[in-house]
Amino acid sequence: MQSQEASQSSQPEIYQRSLDDVHSTIAHAKLEERNLTDLTQALYFPESTTDDSSNLKLLELNPHLLEHITEGNTLLFKGGLNENVVLCTKSKTFDLKEAEVSNSICLVPCLKFAAETSHSPLKTKSTGANNSADSSLEEDTEDHLNRSDITLERRDVLKIFQEYFEVREIQPRFRKLHDLLQMTRYSGPENEYCIERKLLFTRQQLLDTTQCSEEEFAEGLKIVRAIEIDQYMRVLEIEYEFRVIGLLLGVIDENSWALDAVDREESIAALCEIIPEGILRAVFAHYTHPSANNAGKFTYIEEKVCRIMARSILKPGLKFYIEDFLTTWQETLPEGMKINEKYLRGIGVIDRDSKMPCVRTLLETSLPTGQQERFQVLFQAKQSWTLDEIEPYVECFTTPTVTVTSILNRFARSMNQDGQRVYLSKH
Repeated sequence: MQSQEASQSSQPEIYQRSLDDVHSTIAHAKLEERNLTDLTQALYFPESTTDDSSNLKLLELNPHLLEHITEGNTLLFKGGLNENVVLCTKSKTFDLKEAEVSNSICLVPCLKFAAETSHSPLKTKSTGANNSADSSLEEDTEDHLNRSDITLERRDVLKIFQEYFEVREIQPRFRKLHDLLQMTRYSGPENEYCIERKLLFTRQQLLDTTQCSEEEFAEGLKIVRAIEIDQYMRVLEIEYEFRVIGLLLGVIDENSWALDAVDREESIAALCEIIPEGILRAVFAHYTHPSANNAGKFTYIEEKVCRIMARSILKPGLKFYIEDFLTTWQETLPEGMKINEKYLRGIGVIDRDSKMPCVRTLLETSLPTGQQERFQVLFQAKQSWTLDEIEPYVECFTTPTVTVTSILNRFARSMNQDGQRVYLSKH
């Protein structure tokens, strides 16, 4: 008992500030007590970080984030072991970066502001007086030293911060979604025995893993053309997808339908014994939209059909003479559809400036995710690029404040070539 009492008595007592300290401090600061409110709050700093405060972090809130949490919604942090963490709301994705501040920031629960610390009527804008915290909140204009109406309350500082997390809105990161689904590509029920079942993902599992918001995730599933098969999200093997869309387009010729008068149920009924009905409906939904001229009918989307046909021709590692490719590409389309070079956006490039002008595949989803590494690959594939050509390979790095042009100015040099601005490697 004596040793315990001795150890307790050896610990220094925390000094409690008094009203005399308040009067003395005000005098040293050369302030007038009449300009101060009735309540003085004394701050006491923590001796060490407690369990309650060790995990506290400061997060910058822009108007979107503030509105999101004010409405009672949840903020989600997403990121794997080798990924930078992002912050997601229901509709937007933000990059997080730790930033230092020159002045320490104190977190003080229950700290009162000027309007709460005075019993005198506040001056308002309606009276024409200044309502700032720096102006006097007291009506008495006489100097009163050592006011007796001042009260003193203790306020404990919960934690002191020298850094905070700043947020920057970014594009959704769909690359992981694409890569995960590529591991279990669907190529028909007869080949399902080859699929490693533990690599299959449900919709919720993919949402939890992909660095994007819920609304952006729904759009991402459309971009990668994901299909739910037996409760798991899958993408079709490109050759299998080409086969399915080819069969569906063949039904148009068999029935002599106009391109804007395609019957969905007849198309599916004609092929359901060859291709699973769920696959047919999913592919049909992706490549068509309701016809504007024929109620209840559908029309195939030219750009999407052209892109899948181009993908079927452009094999990795192969080059094609430009005219040969364009002719072959046009021949794969139904009568009435026309190819357009802009349909190669993000899947292939036409290089007219090389020693052998050619067309080659260049998938955006196969390029490095780092900006420097991606530009190295781009300029190895093609010496000069127009803005329209290079844009689909760069726009994933854009933000509301960072445009494709600003990124190109950083990693490439520009020049006028035959009256057109082109971008070349800096080195």
